Amino acid sequence: MTDCIFCRIAAGEIPARKAFEDERFIAFHDLHPKAAVHLLVIPRKHIASLAELAPGDEGLMGQMMRLLPQLARDHGLDGFRTVINTGRSGGQEIFHLHIHLLGGEGLPGF
Repeated sequence: MTDCIFCRIAAGEIPARKAFEDERFIAFHDLHPKAAVHLLVIPRKHIASLAELAPGDEGLMGQMMRLLPQLARDHGLDGFRTVINTGRSGGQEIFHLHIHLLGGEGLPGF
């Protein structure tokens, strides 16, 4: 999807401070971090939101969930929070499925 900023980051068209990438996912530092560590983890496949998952996306989501603890450890976190905003009224601003991984100092209360 050419007008999706996260698709363009995944394609290397827009620079990002990458924390991880492989053939299925990319993780990069949020431009406006809410904690000492604030990564955005996205699938390379364009999925607009959690509500738009299709049959067959279970494996992708499972792998994405398993990636989160690895990224947390790689960034020195012994605990972390994940957030998925879904839909405009759920706080989603970029309509490409993404998981916020937050941890470390400055982690706001919930």
